[in-house]
Amino acid sequence: MLFFSLNAFSQSNSGYWQQEANYIMEVSLDVKKHRYQGKQELAYTNNSPDTLKRVFFHLYFNAFQPGSEMDVRSLTIKDADKRVGNRISKLKSSEIGFVTVDNFKLNGQSLDVVVNGTIAEVDLKEYILPHETVTFNLDFKGQVPQQIRRSGRDNKEGVAYSMVQWFPKIAAFDERGWHANPYIGREFYSPFGSYDVKITLDADYIVGGTGVLQKENISDSSKLKTWHFKGEHIHDFAWAADPDYIHDTLPFGNQQTMHFYYKNDPEIVANWKRLQPKAIELMQFFEAHIGPYPYPQYSIIQGGDGGMEYAMCTLITGKRKYGSLVGVTAHEMAHAWFQHIMGTDESNYEWMDEGFTTYISTIAKNYVTGVEDYFPLQSSYNGYRKLVESGIEQPQTTHSDRYKYNYAYGIAAYSKGAVFLSQLGEIIGEEALAKTLRRYYDDWRFKHPKPNDFIRVAEKVTGLELSWYLQDWTTTTNTIDYKVNGVEQKSKSAIISLKRKGLMPVPLTVDIIFDDNSKESYYIPLRMMRGHKPLQNNEYLLKDWPWAFPTYTFEVITKKKKVQNVQLNPSGKIADIDLKNDVFKVE
Repeated sequence: MLFFSLNAFSQSNSGYWQQEANYIMEVSLDVKKHRYQGKQELAYTNNSPDTLKRVFFHLYFNAFQPGSEMDVRSLTIKDADKRVGNRISKLKSSEIGFVTVDNFKLNGQSLDVVVNGTIAEVDLKEYILPHETVTFNLDFKGQVPQQIRRSGRDNKEGVAYSMVQWFPKIAAFDERGWHANPYIGREFYSPFGSYDVKITLDADYIVGGTGVLQKENISDSSKLKTWHFKGEHIHDFAWAADPDYIHDTLPFGNQQTMHFYYKNDPEIVANWKRLQPKAIELMQFFEAHIGPYPYPQYSIIQGGDGGMEYAMCTLITGKRKYGSLVGVTAHEMAHAWFQHIMGTDESNYEWMDEGFTTYISTIAKNYVTGVEDYFPLQSSYNGYRKLVESGIEQPQTTHSDRYKYNYAYGIAAYSKGAVFLSQLGEIIGEEALAKTLRRYYDDWRFKHPKPNDFIRVAEKVTGLELSWYLQDWTTTTNTIDYKVNGVEQKSKSAIISLKRKGLMPVPLTVDIIFDDNSKESYYIPLRMMRGHKPLQNNEYLLKDWPWAFPTYTFEVITKKKKVQNVQLNPSGKIADIDLKNDVFKVE
């Protein structure tokens, strides 16, 4: 509580504000009919300076109905997600998903609810004033859809229930207003708060998910069992249930516990047992490189349709080869930081969670599996270059549901997002990037950071000006393309000529290789950075390169040697789109 209070205090000092949503819910699930009903009490604090005249709630399960926006989008986009395809359009009435809301009240006053697809709209009779806390009460009913995308029952591996995005959930409100986005297929954004949830279903089911199980409050009967979970400083609540789950635990950190829920299937048990110590190593890696995991436990649960992060847990498919199981666990666990501790608006800045997660989880997986790879993000660079070549790239500022192609979204979010961090390490220095990630955690845990918040952290760590980098890389499709124009050999020197072909500038490292196989490295700062990263040993600093100048020349003292090759970007960590003109061989 002190940790959270101090964080809230820092928010007020900086002028930053965010809403708070504390849920108390009781839900009962009929496993024969796949239907559930529940009650919700939501204490909602309006920390904004605005008076709220209406509110919006997400009803995500309504997406899993023929004719929904998710269904139509999947049927009309040129490269539909194969996990969805036309499956929603074929659902029968007993297989669809839905959520209905009844008896909606604000501070005891009944209000009408208008449902449009996956969004419930409520006009308020009494407005919610700035800094006011109000209480919503409502009843809800739902049907668990056949598992299609993330949520549902009876997934392809036989897990009974993957209960994610299952309850009426208040939409996010920030300085840009309400974020009442329909559920079409992409990401999420919600206010932080607490969850107190009681789940009742058949007694032979095992339940795992968000929060900490309150063992003293579990009620048993011959037919039913109630599972009581509590979680604080989180912005989501997910759970899964199956009668055949094996439930293992391992301790980690400061009296914390890692939980594993997986099917009692002979094909997967050995790999899930083998995964468990690696999961602890992954947790330790992320804590060392980002910041402490602040919750009492973390759960890795078999379910869903691939891998998806949730508060204090992940749901992943479990019938995988061991390497794939470690890889998906690394990625989803990293999301505990990049989305669930630093709660970005994934719909608008999806690259901040998917890209940052791809960056750190790729390195983490190699570390815990003993893979020595100088350039583990190579595949992300390759993916980005292929997207540029395709001609269908859109800026990373594109809303996650507004990409013309799923392919373009995937590369922009995951690959180009990972390159953003990797390339930044080349621009400011790897040690500075490491410090930036840890300070980002310190400054923005339990908050909702935006792209400029991250780049400002990097500027504070380094003292460099970096707004140009954020601007060009994320809000445009400008590319980096530098060329070695030529080499003019003189008696005791050589003139190296370079050209900037792309619109996006970067500082450059240039390696000169001589005819005796010796090498010299030169560093060209970018003027608009107003400084440069720490130089490497035996690296020569040259004058800075103003962006508006398309060409640049410098002289190398050769004495009796001759220049044999000139190599731009020798580390490979600058995402130059044409690698062929980065190398010049002197004839």
